[in-house]
Amino acid sequence: MDAALFVTCLTDQFYPRVGRAAVAVLEYLGCNVSFPADQTCCGQPFYNNGYFNEARRLAQRMIGVFDRAEVVVTPSGSCCAMVHEQFPRLLGDDPQWAERGAAMVNKTHEFVAFLVHTLKADLRELGCRWDGHATYHYSCHGRGIGLTDEAVRLMSQIEGLRYTPLEKMDQCCGFGGTFAIKFAEVSGAMATDKADCITASRAEVCVCNDAGCAMNIAGQLHRNGAPVRVMHLAEIIAEGLGLLGEDDG
Repeated sequence: MDAALFVTCLTDQFYPRVGRAAVAVLEYLGCNVSFPADQTCCGQPFYNNGYFNEARRLAQRMIGVFDRAEVVVTPSGSCCAMVHEQFPRLLGDDPQWAERGAAMVNKTHEFVAFLVHTLKADLRELGCRWDGHATYHYSCHGRGIGLTDEAVRLMSQIEGLRYTPLEKMDQCCGFGGTFAIKFAEVSGAMATDKADCITASRAEVCVCNDAGCAMNIAGQLHRNGAPVRVMHLAEIIAEGLGLLGEDDG
C-alpha cells in the first residue's frame, strides 16, 4: 500500500523523531511511504480563530498537495480531526471542492487507527518488545475521529510494556490550541491536574499521540520536576521493533 505522510507543523518543528518513527513502522509493515515536500499547515489555527477564508485556502492547498496519494497517514489526532470534521464544513458548499474534500477525508488516517483498522497489525506476532512502565493520555481530538481504545490495544501487544491506566485518562490536558493562550489560568489548572494524575500512576512514560497535548503535558511535568518522559506510540513501537534506538533523535 502506498501511504503519504502528513507530518504536521508541530511534529515537524518539535517532534521530528515521531515522524521518523512513523515512517519506519509503516515501511516495516509493508507500506511504500512518500513525503510530499510541499505540505504545510492544514489550516487548524486559522479555523480555530475564526479565519475561515484563510483556513479554506490552506485546506484546498493541502488537498492539492496530497491529491495523488492513495492514503494519507498522520501522527496527529488533532490535525486528522481537522481534516475529518472541518474540511467538509469549509468546502461542502463549493461544487468545485466538495468532492475533492470528501475524498481527502476518506483517505486520511491517524497513525494508530491506521495500524489497527487498516493494516490490522499484531505487534505480538511481530515480536515487538519494549521494556518500560507507561500510562496513556487520550487526547480530546481522538473522539472527533472515532478513536476509542486502539492505542491501549496496541500497547497490550508489546512484550515487556507494563501499562497502568491513567486516572481521568480522557480529561483534557488544557492545551486546546489557542484555548491555552486565551484562557491561560484555566488551561494551567487543567495541565496541573493532568500532570498530577500522570505522576500518581508512577509510570516512567506517558504515551500521547498528539503533539500539542504532548508539549503541554511535558511542559507541566518539567515544571513539576517529575521524571516522566512523554512519547508517541510510534516511537515505542519503532524502538520495540529495533527500527529506532533510544538515543536516535
